[in-house]
Amino acid sequence: MRILVVEDEQKVANALKEGLEGERYDVTVASTGEDAFFQVNTTRFDIILLDWMLPGRDGIQVLTTIRKRGLETPVLLLTARDGLLDRVHGLNSGADDYLVKPFAFEELLARIRALLRRGRTKDSLRLSVGDLEMDLVTRKVLRGGQNVDLTAREYELLEYLMRHDNQVVTRDTLARDVWKETTRGTPLNNVIDVHIARLRRKLEQENSTKLIHTVRGIGFMLRDGEP
Repeated sequence: MRILVVEDEQKVANALKEGLEGERYDVTVASTGEDAFFQVNTTRFDIILLDWMLPGRDGIQVLTTIRKRGLETPVLLLTARDGLLDRVHGLNSGADDYLVKPFAFEELLARIRALLRRGRTKDSLRLSVGDLEMDLVTRKVLRGGQNVDLTAREYELLEYLMRHDNQVVTRDTLARDVWKETTRGTPLNNVIDVHIARLRRKLEQENSTKLIHTVRGIGFMLRDGEP
């Protein structure tokens, strides 16, 4: 799940990013309205956390513009403004929910999960390949009904492979789309191979069907059975 955090206070933005990544969300931070426009025009997000008070274009201006352009991504408005008229204005401008600062992180997570459930059909909230299942809201992974404990990076890697099941995925693609490394001087091949090996160990227990296949010289494929 990809979340765009639009927040100009660096400490708040860093805290949100760290906390959400700890919950295995893929987080991008934008500090201005202009940066937020760039992000939503170049990347698909599952939810946007939008601060009201931003330098330049404020959150309401960002919100009304993206809604006029037809973007239906759920938006949770974050603000210190707690008056009734402020709430009404924010919701009427296109926000799906409204959370007043300061807030408990647990409440933020609950609001995010509620918006994700509301904004997606039941089928799109789950990924499955064979007996491997991933719940995109709770971020739980099951293999044969048994819970699989993954790190945040392992979860992101597995989600990417599941979204591209039966397709060959190169190491360069994984470096770009999962590790977000586009300017690194040296390849991430060894790092990627280590994470793939860890995923295999966690997913492929004794007598279970092999899911992650190496395509020699190219990359990997997630598939239930031999490719």
